[in-house]
Amino acid sequence: MAGGTWKLRDWRPPRWGVVTAVALALATVLAVAYDDNWLKAPIERRVAAVTGRHFDIGGDLDVSLGRAIGVDAVGVSLGNADWAKNPVMARAQRVQVDIDPWPLLRGRLDVTRIALDKPELLLERNTRGEANWRFGRERPKRSGTTIRALSIRQGTLRVREPSLHTDLKLAVDTEERDASDGYAPIVARGTGRYRNEAFRLHGRLDSPLKLLRRGDGYRLDLTASAGQTQLHAYGTLEAPIDPARFAVRADASGQNLADLYRLIGIAAPETPPYRVTGRLSHEGDVWHYSGFAGKVGDSDMAGDVSLDMGGKRPSVQARLYSSHLDFDDLGGLIGAPPDTKPGETASPEQRVAAQEKSASPRLLPDKPYDLEKLRSLDAVVQLKAERVDAQKLPIEAIDGRMRLEDGLLLIDPLDVAIAGGHMTGNIRLDARHNPIATQADLRLQDVEVPKLMPRISAKGFGRIAGQARLAGRGNSVAKMLATADGEVGAVMGSGAMSNLVLELAGLDVAESLILMLSKDKTVPVRCAYTDLAVADGVATAQSMALDTTDTVIVGSGTIDLADERLDLELKARPKDISPVSLRGPLDVDGTFKDPGFHPQPARLAGRVAAAAALFAITPPAALLALFETGPGKDLDCAGKTKAVAQAEDASQAEDASQAEAVTRPKT
Repeated sequence: MAGGTWKLRDWRPPRWGVVTAVALALATVLAVAYDDNWLKAPIERRVAAVTGRHFDIGGDLDVSLGRAIGVDAVGVSLGNADWAKNPVMARAQRVQVDIDPWPLLRGRLDVTRIALDKPELLLERNTRGEANWRFGRERPKRSGTTIRALSIRQGTLRVREPSLHTDLKLAVDTEERDASDGYAPIVARGTGRYRNEAFRLHGRLDSPLKLLRRGDGYRLDLTASAGQTQLHAYGTLEAPIDPARFAVRADASGQNLADLYRLIGIAAPETPPYRVTGRLSHEGDVWHYSGFAGKVGDSDMAGDVSLDMGGKRPSVQARLYSSHLDFDDLGGLIGAPPDTKPGETASPEQRVAAQEKSASPRLLPDKPYDLEKLRSLDAVVQLKAERVDAQKLPIEAIDGRMRLEDGLLLIDPLDVAIAGGHMTGNIRLDARHNPIATQADLRLQDVEVPKLMPRISAKGFGRIAGQARLAGRGNSVAKMLATADGEVGAVMGSGAMSNLVLELAGLDVAESLILMLSKDKTVPVRCAYTDLAVADGVATAQSMALDTTDTVIVGSGTIDLADERLDLELKARPKDISPVSLRGPLDVDGTFKDPGFHPQPARLAGRVAAAAALFAITPPAALLALFETGPGKDLDCAGKTKAVAQAEDASQAEDASQAEAVTRPKT
């Protein structure tokens, strides 16, 4: 510029002006051309890098800036494991996330809201046990993350495990209510199949966000059923929840405890329908069901049970108590169904089994034990029943301990209060072998005859002692006894019993008529005893006798445990003189279920024929054929009783020696 004039080519804009102009131009271009969907690709790559799975935002992505950063994604999906048939593990029709921007400056992620619209999640495991929720890459650790509110609309959770025949579908929704804190509860409903059993679930639980808050209680109330087994879990968990340690109240019910083997893989005995309530807790590898009480069949039952899953096999510890035990509720322990008479509790399946058993000509339980179940867990179970209702059996109380370890089951000690006395001893079942090897050593002490046989000796008195030692092989009670070897013996000391029964047993017509027409009397019993030698399921009477002041009855024959048949002969030897007697050997025959008791027809017919012949000569002479002179003699009761007592003392000494050998420290 010269003389106060200037030229355009000499003008240079200031540097800041250039920057401003460029910025304005770029802003104008971005404002016109910017699309939030540009962020989809980086987000998809980042999620895929973290999870090792394909991640896709199929619809629009909208990011809004304001007091909160709002992210709105449509058609979101996450890929499944490579081995899965379904390529998608999780999807949602729409995902909305609001983030507070200011905590980001301090490295914190503060999510103020997550809203999921029609989310679907598939959890599954393949036949090799691989789970699709285990990702190929570790997730990055992030600290200081906060989520303030969560809502789910029409959510679906699918759980599939084909190898366990499990396919569950759960509908999940946030409960519709005003939740100013953002922690609206979740409502869940489910159907499907679990372990091939029809499955149902319904209930309510607090928002998952409460799991992240310390000090808050997490409430749940869920009812699930699989087949005929139902569990109702409810209560408040302490947050943050430790999956390895928690406790809730739980009510359990079902038709048969044995169903648990199909549902959770834990062997349990066959039982009638049950209903119990208690405290369910989990600590490490151990589950506890403590302080439970309820009913099993018609028996009340209470106690504590624990299940340890940390060993080679599951291990059960149980202490059970019953103030009133219905004995037939224990039938499942020996393979027998419970009683199904009116008023008795039984499942429909058990009623069918009882009908089949009733129609069978056999009495002994023949349902085989499941060897796989006996070998599947270890257990120590103690049962104490204060009062027992056994109907036809005079059982009064039970106290026993069962130990199962590696397929070897031992019931020891066993104490059954029976007829005023006790049956004690032990039973051993070795299921490590097939068939099961069984041993039983049982003793009777101070059993009162009137309580044991009220029809025979209701007005009498006396006590019985005895012992049974048997060993057999078989997978059912019937098979075990059908192969049994051993010995059974019993002895009764002095006592008394109904004289009418003795006279009828000997067919003393005159004496029986007198007793029937007058008040029945008791007759003193000097002693009674029996010795049975058992070999290959057949018990043979070595000696069998009943000695009273009136009659001696001796017996012989066999009891076939395999065919369940009786073949015994009883001979009455009266000590008195009777003018009218049809005495002769009596046969005890038939089956265990339908026994027979009658005189031998040939011998009886001979006496009757002789009487008829004499009657033809002269009527009074007929009495000669029926006249009993009474040749019976006293037995050596003292010697027999002493021998049995010595044998019992020797047996107890042997048991004590074996117990000492077990507990003696090894050197």
